[in-house]
Amino acid sequence: MIFLVLLVLMDNNPYSLGLSFLNNGSRLMLYGLLIYFNFNYLIPRYLNTNKLAIYFGSLVVLALIATPLGTLVQYFLLSSYPQLQGNIQSQQGPLFLVSMMFLIFSTSGKIIVDWFKQQQTMRDLETQNMQSELKFLKTQINPHFLFNTLNSLYALTLKKSEQAPEIVVKLSEMMRYMLYECNERRVPLEKEVKYIQNYLDLEALRQSNLVDIDFKVKGDISKHKIAPLVFIPFLENSFKHGVNHQLSDAYVYATLAVEGDELDFKIENSRSTGLQNLGPKPQGGIGLINVRRRLELIYPGHHSIDIEDQPHTYTVHLKLKLTP
Repeated sequence: MIFLVLLVLMDNNPYSLGLSFLNNGSRLMLYGLLIYFNFNYLIPRYLNTNKLAIYFGSLVVLALIATPLGTLVQYFLLSSYPQLQGNIQSQQGPLFLVSMMFLIFSTSGKIIVDWFKQQQTMRDLETQNMQSELKFLKTQINPHFLFNTLNSLYALTLKKSEQAPEIVVKLSEMMRYMLYECNERRVPLEKEVKYIQNYLDLEALRQSNLVDIDFKVKGDISKHKIAPLVFIPFLENSFKHGVNHQLSDAYVYATLAVEGDELDFKIENSRSTGLQNLGPKPQGGIGLINVRRRLELIYPGHHSIDIEDQPHTYTVHLKLKLTP
């Protein structure tokens, strides 16, 4: 395409089509060498390191050097046509401008292409980060929770309690959901809610029903989907850093409300006053830091998290828009 443009617009040779190809072909080779040197030396060495003055100065110097060299090559190629040789000598200014044009346009094109590549790379990294976060969350469930649940289940089987089969079903549903059903970008909100309920039921068993646990669901959750395992850090945090340290009057209250495409989740747990003497801690710990980052990737601009860290209570309030 560039060759045809050169052939039509830049050549004023009236003698031979073959001579036109020879003339413009030499020019095209010259411009190709300029672009190659620009891409492989000037841009990496100066433009990418923000040495803009040196870079643009180098472009001018490169065009100033290349123009007479290209003219010299053409001069010898057209040795049988003295009149054309004279025309070439009188075209130094236009040839310099064309050389600059090729350098500037090629630089602009490379900047645009590199920008799109960078954006694609960032999107790929975000996708990988989300997948890594999800894999992390799948392993995030506290091993002590599983061991204690299994120990409680073992005690129930020794007593031949009627609760044992129910506990097995709940635990198997949780593990199936985590291992097999959470690989999609979005999962039915009903399944996520079922996971929350199973988790809290097993925590109630693990806590020997000494903790007041209440979970309410409001609104129609059957028509919505959500990113999987969004709520597990909030659930684990309420027990691990809250009621597990209390001897009495411990509670965990959670509410999930859906109105239209807006979801409102709030979880509050009691705290032992003795925890205040342990010194300040980051809000929410590593679990909530991770879930903040994951929500920023999945629901950018469509969520908010408010944390209230009071002497006797700890509350997390999540709002998000259930986008497709």
